[in-house]
Amino acid sequence: MERRDFLQTAGLFAALGVLPNPGLSANPVTPDVNHPAAPLLPFYLPPMEPLSHKGSMDIRVWVRSKATGGVYSCVECAVAPKVMGPPPHLHKELDELMYVLEGTATVMVENEVVEIAAGGWHFRPRNLRHTFWNNSDQPLRFVDMYFNQPFEDFLERIFHELTPEKGFPQGSEQRNKEHERLNEQYGLVYAPTAFEERQAIAKKYGLR
Repeated sequence: MERRDFLQTAGLFAALGVLPNPGLSANPVTPDVNHPAAPLLPFYLPPMEPLSHKGSMDIRVWVRSKATGGVYSCVECAVAPKVMGPPPHLHKELDELMYVLEGTATVMVENEVVEIAAGGWHFRPRNLRHTFWNNSDQPLRFVDMYFNQPFEDFLERIFHELTPEKGFPQGSEQRNKEHERLNEQYGLVYAPTAFEERQAIAKKYGLR
């Protein structure tokens, strides 16, 4: 399938509310895409309760890259009111497509800031510096879609594995080293001033 056609198909799925099931990763019939002869299999993705932001931000994997032959994956992201996203960064190889389910996402790409309301889309090609935040007093939920890179694995590692409960205290050397390794593996690039930029954005918009 051509990349453009797949984008349109993925958009149709999201617009219809046909969202994937995080239990897909445990499905024994998920094909082994490392084997060149393994065919892709159809799958059904039943509805789930909306993801909770847990007072800050959380993610839930829906479609895994391995289920689509490495072409496509997506996660649901929930963001509490007035919460800042990651420091401005760019991806060397990843293209990102956001579909807002609830609330309004504020997105910065290079020096342009735009708001994407529920039902709206935002595409961020690779090699453009960007970030996002929830500037409203209402929760934000969106589906972030990834093409040709299993970025869902990166996010799961960051959100659900590099935690204090699992031996990675915030700001610890072991957590910082693992984060740097993941950045290198997945082609994330932060400018030397990225964290200062994040603080400046948070201060300007009254975010936490």
